[in-house]
Amino acid sequence: MAYRTVGNARGEPWLLVHGGPGSGCQPGMLAPLDLARQWAIAPDQRGCGASRPRGKTAASTTHALVADLEALRRHLGVERWSLLAGSWGTVVALAYAQAHPQRVQRLVLRGAFALTRREVGGLLQPSRRLRQTLGREAAWPAAPGVSLPATLARLRQLLQSGTPGVAGLRVLRRWGLLESVAAGLGMRRSLRHATGPDRAELAAAIRRDWAQLRRRQRCAQARGHRPGWDHSERAALDKYRVQAHYLRHRGFVRPGELDRAVLLLAQRGVPVDWVHGRFDAICPPQNSRAWAALGRRLAPQQVTLTEPLSGHLGTEPGMLASLRAVVRRQG
Repeated sequence: MAYRTVGNARGEPWLLVHGGPGSGCQPGMLAPLDLARQWAIAPDQRGCGASRPRGKTAASTTHALVADLEALRRHLGVERWSLLAGSWGTVVALAYAQAHPQRVQRLVLRGAFALTRREVGGLLQPSRRLRQTLGREAAWPAAPGVSLPATLARLRQLLQSGTPGVAGLRVLRRWGLLESVAAGLGMRRSLRHATGPDRAELAAAIRRDWAQLRRRQRCAQARGHRPGWDHSERAALDKYRVQAHYLRHRGFVRPGELDRAVLLLAQRGVPVDWVHGRFDAICPPQNSRAWAALGRRLAPQQVTLTEPLSGHLGTEPGMLASLRAVVRRQG
């Protein structure tokens, strides 16, 4: 398992749990932290980022990811740490905290993912509007009427070979474009609501991010039918192999397990801060609202909920400002 540490090694330790599934820890994940007094520990999950072997899914389950994190804690000699997690990472963080609550100082969970059919299907069974974004020859296995399990099975089949063929390459490119378009929906809605003189600076920052995202989307659309692979697409293949594996198995999480984790943390008095973009188009804000309400029943003083003017991405201006305020809060 690859990992790196950044910041003050004598400061409060923070474990960063990346999303995906299949992504790795990105430099932007450090932005909420005050590295002069906090110590960031940033591992890449099995098969992700710089961890080896990349893109492999054998023996990769959420239980195994939890065991990896606990092994890393022991290796570093950390007694207790706080966890900052986003999207899929919130599932891993809750699973870890449920298994090792005595090792968790606090949790900050961004854009919580509930592994529901609605969330997964919303991305992988795109609406007509999103399919139009993909182009006329979508080469996507989620045609109208195809079930979500069949879609996931087909995606896994297309991406598992050593070097996928033309159909696999096109699916890979379109999966990335789908994620980008879905993230952009939340960003665009945030921009529409960032009105008034008190939000002028925020609106300008969102507008800059939106313009950058649109440029990347146009490049992705232009590359859609181009033959051959580039370096970034090799990394994306590893990412989506892992993602298809976890989504097909519903994250290896039993029904009700995430609710039980939230209740256990409340019973143990572990502080949990939920931060969810008001216009998140990938993971519904209701996920965090419901879990925050569940935790507050037992520990009303230990649970907070913040809904910034943002979509799903942790780097969006409104989201980043809220994360900084929560993560850097003392006492």
